[in-house]
Amino acid sequence: MWISTKAQYGLRALVDIARQSAEVVPLKDVSRRQGISQAYLEQIASNLRRSGFIKSVRGASGGYKLARVPEQISAYDVVVALEGSIAPVDCVESDHSCERSGLCSTEGLWRRVDSALRQVLGASTLADLIREEEALQAPQLVQLEDAPPPNLSAGVGFRV
Repeated sequence: MWISTKAQYGLRALVDIARQSAEVVPLKDVSRRQGISQAYLEQIASNLRRSGFIKSVRGASGGYKLARVPEQISAYDVVVALEGSIAPVDCVESDHSCERSGLCSTEGLWRRVDSALRQVLGASTLADLIREEEALQAPQLVQLEDAPPPNLSAGVGFRV
């Protein structure tokens, strides 16, 4: 099973665009922030637009914005839109692709893998990915160990 850079970058670009709220986001800015080639990102954005995830806004201050709220965009939908089938083997996608369908000792395994992948991706929305990224970027709080109180009875450095 291999998820291509197209799907990986597509999800990252959507998170980036979504984090800009309702603003129109120029693709060159997404490219710079995400470290993705602008030419490749333009191809991905074209697919995302055709699939209804983003809208393009033309003009001098043009760019892209989400076409739906982040809670309505699942990682599964994005990956399938950019990849096509995510089935780990052909027989899972189409029962008629293999003459051993229904008799194969590994068919159940591949169906479980397929089901788990669809469940994880389907249960993960763009809103979830935004929260995960925000948590990664939040300042890390450091827990200082409790230091023993200074020994004031020794009188070191103090005048009474």
